[in-house]
Amino acid sequence: MTVFARSDTSVLGRWWWTVDRWTLTAVGALIAFGIIMALAASPAVAERVGLDYFHFAQRQLIYLPIAVALLIGGSLLSPRGVFRAATVTLAIFTILVLATFVFGTEIKGARRWIALGPISVQPSEFLKPAFAVVAAWLFAAARNGELRHGNLMCMGAYGALVGLLLLQPDVGMAVVISSVWACQFFLAGLPLYWAAALAIGGIAGFIGAYFTLHHVASRVDRFLYPSSGDSYQVDRSLEAFMNGGLFGRGPGEGTVKEVLPDAHSDFVFAVAGEEFGLFVCLILVCLFGFIVLRGFAKALQETDLFILLATSGLVVQFGLQAVINMGSTLRLMPTKGMTLPFVSYGGSSLIAMGLCVGFLLALTRRRVGAEVQR
Repeated sequence: MTVFARSDTSVLGRWWWTVDRWTLTAVGALIAFGIIMALAASPAVAERVGLDYFHFAQRQLIYLPIAVALLIGGSLLSPRGVFRAATVTLAIFTILVLATFVFGTEIKGARRWIALGPISVQPSEFLKPAFAVVAAWLFAAARNGELRHGNLMCMGAYGALVGLLLLQPDVGMAVVISSVWACQFFLAGLPLYWAAALAIGGIAGFIGAYFTLHHVASRVDRFLYPSSGDSYQVDRSLEAFMNGGLFGRGPGEGTVKEVLPDAHSDFVFAVAGEEFGLFVCLILVCLFGFIVLRGFAKALQETDLFILLATSGLVVQFGLQAVINMGSTLRLMPTKGMTLPFVSYGGSSLIAMGLCVGFLLALTRRRVGAEVQR
């Protein structure tokens, strides 16, 4: 028996029968697993740094209702409402990113956070879903003839945002936004000579980052030549997967969280591998893969270019962030401080990901009749 009858015409009733419940269920499973991992991985880290045993777990459980509220609230929006919400979000958090250069807290040589009382906010996390939607609108408007210079405006906005991120510096975030933007540009009908120019620009940007940013060069060198520098966290991560085997050592029985500084955030996948084993990790990978493929399948059913581009951008962002986190944990790519969506500890990431999935669910809802999309 369902919560809402098909004849229910309330806002929540219409939402329940039009939202993609399969994606919603998969996201719910990730959130549930994230709660388990917060309780399993974070206490050891909190105790090691002299905080209350459940400090990180309690904070994550405070952030979670906000993320879920944004997820549900965002999914109730119309496509036009998604665009408006994304535009406002982009404007507000771009200003906050600028504010990090003046009021930001410097951590590990980067100014990415703003302290608001007892909490810290990373504004750049919110730029990812917001810019994906706004870029989709600009590309679609240019393709449909509604905005003559839409492509140029989008390129200018992209350049400005990436420039701000590189100044912080936050190369990983810039790479994610660049990848999403390039994917959307390609789907919008990118001319081949522009595609070649962007590919050359991307390669040149990577080479430039390697030679001008010490931390980028260090991470690439350690990936290519593990003996050239400190690879302690990655080495311990690989040991955790080997110790976990097929079915894991059991909840709470892992030891890697006692020695990994970022066991509750960047390397939470290693803790999952040790305590729950390969089988559960593969289920986790399948959940991410299902959400991504389901999103692309929904996007391909759309006739509205804005919805197709926005959905694709949000799905690429979601999947790419998961791939980067899991790949760096398994030494399949250079390490990058990026959270595993809904699983890793991190308030800004959790809330921003709730907004991202809320936009995704809103855009993939079944719509009856000729609705105005923008």
